[in-house]
Amino acid sequence: MKIILLFLILNFTLIAKEQKFLITYPSKYNAILYDVTQNYDDTVTAVGVTHSYKAKKSQAYYSDPFSYLANTYKNHYRKRVTLLKIEDDGELEYKRSLNIAGFDKAVAILKTPTDGYFLGGYSLDGSLIVSKLDKSAKTLFFKKFGTKNYDKLNKLIKLRDNGVIAVGSSTTSRDLNDPLFRTGLGLSDIYLTRFDANGRMLWSKKYGTEHDDSGIDAVEADDGSIVVLASTTYDTHHIMTLMRIGENGNKIWLKHFDTKRSLYPKRLIALRDGTFLAVLSYKDIDNKKQIQLVKFDLQGNILIDKKLTTYYESELNDIKEFTNANLIAVGDTKDRYNTDALVMVLDENFDILCQEHFGTPNYDLFNATTILRDGDAIAVGVSTLKNSQVAHMYMAKIHSDCTLAKLPKKSSKIKQSLYVELRKLFKDDIKNKRITIDPNLDITLIAPSLLFDVGRSNLKREQKSFLDHFSKKLIPFLKKHQKSIKGLEIIGHTSSEWKASREFKKRYLNNLDLSIKRAYNTTRYIFSHLDTQTEHLLAKLLKSSGESFAQVVKYNKQEDQKRSRRVVFSIKTE
Repeated sequence: MKIILLFLILNFTLIAKEQKFLITYPSKYNAILYDVTQNYDDTVTAVGVTHSYKAKKSQAYYSDPFSYLANTYKNHYRKRVTLLKIEDDGELEYKRSLNIAGFDKAVAILKTPTDGYFLGGYSLDGSLIVSKLDKSAKTLFFKKFGTKNYDKLNKLIKLRDNGVIAVGSSTTSRDLNDPLFRTGLGLSDIYLTRFDANGRMLWSKKYGTEHDDSGIDAVEADDGSIVVLASTTYDTHHIMTLMRIGENGNKIWLKHFDTKRSLYPKRLIALRDGTFLAVLSYKDIDNKKQIQLVKFDLQGNILIDKKLTTYYESELNDIKEFTNANLIAVGDTKDRYNTDALVMVLDENFDILCQEHFGTPNYDLFNATTILRDGDAIAVGVSTLKNSQVAHMYMAKIHSDCTLAKLPKKSSKIKQSLYVELRKLFKDDIKNKRITIDPNLDITLIAPSLLFDVGRSNLKREQKSFLDHFSKKLIPFLKKHQKSIKGLEIIGHTSSEWKASREFKKRYLNNLDLSIKRAYNTTRYIFSHLDTQTEHLLAKLLKSSGESFAQVVKYNKQEDQKRSRRVVFSIKTE
């Protein structure tokens, strides 16, 4: 009996874990994710590196062991920049390795207006790389640049003109004929390069002191200037350096922030109030790394300087701001034997609202996060399973209370197939944010011109025009899949207000009547434009209903009244 009970408990635990959006994507050799972005169709794409090994026999003879080792590494070991595109249920849409020689490590991914990507990284021989891909991850251009010496790219930032700036470091050339040397003074310097949207290099400059300087991150300010976070090192002591430059790269100011203990800059973001936040690490009196957050203005004046002390050694690798000014930060926390992925949510004063550790009893961390349009966040990094030495790509979807999101229920093969086809059929409408389509085959009209006015159920000219366009695609789709599709329900929705009454019962019933009328008027308009054969088909499938304000649209837990006044087309397969 105990064995049966134990089995049931373990089985239930496994099922419960599978419902959470905390996913390891296994690989044969080491693989890690460094950055992530959301696509216009609400999927996400993450970029990382996959290691590979190819057994290859060689008949060559070597006179010294170093030549042998170099050739072995070159021909047998390889790093490939890898893209993962993930559906909202965590399923892998594709995993693609970029076959670009010398592109050994990608550290940043940015979304382009055409649904493609900018990638930033570097090669092991010290060259910097910026590449632009289309939405299918095909290379549009590939730029390899840098100085004669070793360079490293730490971050790629997107600008309002759709260009990018590569942020990194460069070993000083010490060559007076190299124009970059004019501002490069130390052993290593801050290295910034600006490209336009087509990959044309606009300028490339070095900045720094007589010490070692390295560019860590940067953001574009509201006035078009660039604020840069950097690290300066001298005599084994590390300090934070802040710099502001103009659009053409001309230095406006550069400031150092020295403390008794070393500071290790990690990330920089622009806040919604026009200020900036730098994420740092420092070592406490026990020599454990802890978190420090510094808020400053456009002139480099410190507004808040706060240390977050935790029981375990902790670092943050990325941070993003919610619309309510709260912040979500990800990184890692470690004790003597174990490293866990760390998630924190902070308020606008950097007080901790919640924190959670995720992972196995081995090694896990998050490198980056992005906030999704639904208010949740995606975090990516690396996980090493128990009793394993192989690192795997790691992803989690996290609510604003630090809890893991649940994975949607697995769609049937038929429903999944219909979902994929629907997204392709209406890809332009999704891209232009007229509609959304979820895996349950609910098509929601979201464009402002397609929403109803408050208290009204009549169709506007814009709504009728869109329904004409929409029906020309949807009805042939229904005919094509009539064996699989059991119904099409048009559902009307309302916001929760009703000006004539505050009484709940009256508000609900009046809005129920209004939502039914919205669904009916939509159904009537579509049905009135059908031929006889199609009328009979849709008569078997169509159903109209109203939800009143039972399913209002919420954003950050607050009702969005305008977006709640909508209709939804729900395709039923069972």
